[in-house]
Amino acid sequence: MFGIAVFPVLGAALSAYGMPVGDVLGLLAGCGAIGALTTAAAGGGRALLSALATAAVRAAACDIEHGAR
Repeated sequence: MFGIAVFPVLGAALSAYGMPVGDVLGLLAGCGAIGALTTAAAGGGRALLSALATAAVRAAACDIEHGAR
């Protein structure tokens, strides 16, 4: 969970110090891609698929709770 909290904090800090939002998003997307590839390589892809499935289920549950369709 700690890793997920770092991205918004890092993005906000970089933006506050004057980095353009587009550059912040690009940097954080690149970091996320590197982390996903590392997880896929280390776990044989199983851990990544599990994480994606968990995120999808949580997102769907959040949408249902808030009445989105």
